[in-house]
Amino acid sequence: MDSGKHPGELKDMVCSPGGTTIEGVKVLEECGLRGAVMDAMEAVLEKTKRL
Repeated sequence: MDSGKHPGELKDMVCSPGGTTIEGVKVLEECGLRGAVMDAMEAVLEKTKRL
């Protein structure tokens, strides 16, 4: 967030095309990691509201 760069740009800065890191990122995206993180954050927020 501090860099002001888009997450995709940051990903491209650290992942070599065809490399091992991007292969892992690809699997995480295919498995829905982003959606799972968003769902987890919503659950945490709802729990916090109930406390």
